[in-house]
Amino acid sequence: MSAITVILSNPHSNLIVPSHPRIDEALGMDASLREKADTSTPVDLERNVVSVPHRLSLAVSGMTCAACSVSITEMVSQISGVSQVFVNALNNSATMIVENKNLIPSVTEAIEDCGFGAELLEAEPLCPPVGEVTPSGPRTVSLQVHGMFCQHCPGKVMNALRRLQPGLTITKPLINYTDPVLEVSYEPASELTIRTVTSTIVVADPNKFTVSVFKPPTLEARTRAMRKREQQALLRRLLFTFVIAIPTFIIGVIYMSLVPSQNQIRQYFMKPIWKGNASRTQWVLLFLATPVMVYGAGSFHRRSIKEIKTLWRKGSTTSVLRRFTRFGSMNLLVSSGVSVAYFASVALLALAASRPPAVNGTGDATTYFDSVVFLTMFLLFGRYLEAYSKARTADALTALGSLRPAEALLISPASPSDIQSYQSDDLDVEKGDDNSDNGNLVVKSGHKIDRVSVDLLEIGDVVRVLNGFSPPCDGTIVSSAETLFDESSLTGEAKPVKKGAGDQVFLGTINKSKVVDVRVDTVAGTTMLDRIIDVVREGHTRRAPIERVADAVTGVFVPIVTLLAITTWVVWVVLGYSGALPDDYLDIEVGGWTVWSLQFAAAVFVVACPCGIGLAAPTALLVGSGIAARHGILVRGGGEAFQEMAQVDIVVFDKTGTLTAGGEPRVSDCDITTSGRQWTREVVLGIAAELESSSCHPLAIAIKRYAETNGAVHVNAVGFDEVAGMGLKAHLDILGCTAVIGSEAWITQEGVAINESITTTLEKWKEEAKSIVLLAIRDNASGNSEVVAIFAITDPVRPEARRVVQGLQESGISTWMVSGDNRTTAKAVARTVGIPDTQAQKIEWLQMNGRKKPPSRGLRLAGRRARNQRCVVAMVGDGINDAPALAAADIGIAIGSGSEVAISSASFILLSSNLSCLLTLADLSRRVLNRVKVNFLWAFVYNIVAVPIAAGVLYPAGHIRLAPTWASLAMALSSVSVVVSSLLLKLYRQPEI
Repeated sequence: MSAITVILSNPHSNLIVPSHPRIDEALGMDASLREKADTSTPVDLERNVVSVPHRLSLAVSGMTCAACSVSITEMVSQISGVSQVFVNALNNSATMIVENKNLIPSVTEAIEDCGFGAELLEAEPLCPPVGEVTPSGPRTVSLQVHGMFCQHCPGKVMNALRRLQPGLTITKPLINYTDPVLEVSYEPASELTIRTVTSTIVVADPNKFTVSVFKPPTLEARTRAMRKREQQALLRRLLFTFVIAIPTFIIGVIYMSLVPSQNQIRQYFMKPIWKGNASRTQWVLLFLATPVMVYGAGSFHRRSIKEIKTLWRKGSTTSVLRRFTRFGSMNLLVSSGVSVAYFASVALLALAASRPPAVNGTGDATTYFDSVVFLTMFLLFGRYLEAYSKARTADALTALGSLRPAEALLISPASPSDIQSYQSDDLDVEKGDDNSDNGNLVVKSGHKIDRVSVDLLEIGDVVRVLNGFSPPCDGTIVSSAETLFDESSLTGEAKPVKKGAGDQVFLGTINKSKVVDVRVDTVAGTTMLDRIIDVVREGHTRRAPIERVADAVTGVFVPIVTLLAITTWVVWVVLGYSGALPDDYLDIEVGGWTVWSLQFAAAVFVVACPCGIGLAAPTALLVGSGIAARHGILVRGGGEAFQEMAQVDIVVFDKTGTLTAGGEPRVSDCDITTSGRQWTREVVLGIAAELESSSCHPLAIAIKRYAETNGAVHVNAVGFDEVAGMGLKAHLDILGCTAVIGSEAWITQEGVAINESITTTLEKWKEEAKSIVLLAIRDNASGNSEVVAIFAITDPVRPEARRVVQGLQESGISTWMVSGDNRTTAKAVARTVGIPDTQAQKIEWLQMNGRKKPPSRGLRLAGRRARNQRCVVAMVGDGINDAPALAAADIGIAIGSGSEVAISSASFILLSSNLSCLLTLADLSRRVLNRVKVNFLWAFVYNIVAVPIAAGVLYPAGHIRLAPTWASLAMALSSVSVVVSSLLLKLYRQPEI
């Protein structure tokens, strides 16, 4: 028997999520090991692995803005067999689906052709290959042997490992000492563990060999390394350019502009040299600017050239029109601006060198070489700040990963002869022999404590967790001492949780009280913390609809800016040569209006910034997801879920397990209503227990528990038939009858009459907000039926439910409640939490003859209102039968104590079962969306204002113009300001309840 949910408007496709007891089920305690499974046919398996679709994860270096990710997406999407391409410029990653692994070289080549670096991180088969074993099978681990220096060393290792056969299978042997990684597979047992394997290798040559578990770098680790390399490369170029900028500033600015013309040093630099009228200043600045042009700005030039070559490569399927309307990135704009300034200066130098020396002995000093140096310096400075700031936005996963301890205190037998099963009394600190100076390391005689790497733990090991430390893996407390654990790092709950023998503890939580011993239940890679990281990482790949605005703008941004820059140059040239401009505008001696107008074009190229537009949404969303994780909320639906939650109009609560505690409801009243002698209380309770044993609904569990603890006899039933939200029935052949258990509506529908006395009792229980379950028996021979028992189940309302409902209503969000319980009980619970009676619905979800009856009129009306008014509906639930509603609602929110199926349909996962997280989620979503809008507004306003100023619209009013040098600084600061704006979200404080 189970409560039913309602299908709401605006259905979404189902989302797949790791499974979820309290927190575990939220993330799937039975999730597959990341370690590879053993197989007996490696050749066939490899062939199967290659042929199935794969999800690729790649690290991409060199991306700076949304235009970069758009160009990569368009390029890779053209490859036949590649789909679902997602490129994230913030964490320098790309994910996609390929039909087979043979497409991997084509993908990496396409990314590199766009001017970016590509490194394959993971190729995960979407379908498990034939021959792959289950996670409960052999464990396969990669080991790295350190200390091998010659060809004889691998042989020593292999000979040592062969002594562990046949229990150990070597799936990847050591061939050469230059490749020190081997792979072994084994069935974990007391006599064969990963520690046995590593110690066997070390014993082969104790003076040389050390062994560690080899783990390939994670996406975050490789991204951090890639960011570090990029920042170092930018810093080298920046320092190089800065050093050159010092003499450039002294010669090109101080002596040419600020020092009096009579100064001897200035006169020295102004004299012509070598040929024509080119001054020493021009030649010196040429020698200073050229290295900056080649090295300092070299990365911009190389990437822009690659972008153009890729766009116009032979065999490209891109239409000619699209090549002219969607091309380039920020690299092309920067390269164009720097190149215009440099080559214009070269042209001015050539013109000066071709003219005869001036009569007064003063050479021509007109040049933009100093602009090349300062332009590049400011661009590199801005790019470095931007790279540093973007790295700060993506530190949520890094912070979660840092919760893992490196070592564990392993309790093990002191000698092989002491191997025995661990008992809690054996492990109590208080009952141990103090063989150590540290009381925390006390252990019973016959056991010892070793400090080992977390990677060397096996399921079933017992470890000691000291005060102030985290468990090395998820596990169960086996010592009798009670303690407190701080779970705020995972669930966001600040209050420590009491833990005792038999309770689960999790990696990443902190022991705040007594020392406890914990049995390891999961190994590294399969803990709840690992699954939280997976959920957060996957959420980053889901984009908000508002990000499409940035894609649309940045896709055409470079062509538009290029057109504006060329138009700017043409307009000024035409105005100059037509005589429309005053002569005093022309403040250069060489090049005329043609060269003079280039400074405006260069400024337009440089000042325009698509980076701010491209970073406006993803930076805020990324920071927001990190803040949510810090408060125990996993953003499963990514940016799309954030945006919809910020605009939510209706929040629909499931009653049982959501507004009510749901964890362990209990039977408060039970009346045996039959007068028949054959239906004794024990038999009736036995029938109820047998029927409810097939359901996992909290009410069914409560009835089964009550029956078993009150003398129920065992009864066998067959032919179970359950109707969601109503009840179930089954045949009791040995008793010659059919039993029906469920709601009043279900009992009535089955043709069972409910007498007035029972009805009176039921109404009394309903007014007390108790859930009602009836048990009826139908005699197969006579066809007579009667109600033999009625149950009242109390499920207390969560203490915070009323405050949460009130908080949502005060923020303008309408609250509804749905339940499969009777209408009177549902309304009583609704009144308790503050939901209007008209918005507390009894869901009628009948299934007869293969047809489903639609929900009640009230819910159809709610759905119709939502559709007509384009309302955004969020569904909050925890049960298996909530899954369809969670998937169909605009936003599915699963609470931490929910079932695996409900979690798999959710957009958000609340790791804590405290409903207060809903207020935090709603408030944070609005803050994040508002910050995205502010970022967009600033980025658009900046470009709308800066580009016309750079083009010279203010020049007629007092010769006000934005020189290319200062334009580059403005551009750099604009993109950095967007990232800093998003980082300010980290100051968020959750609302007080």
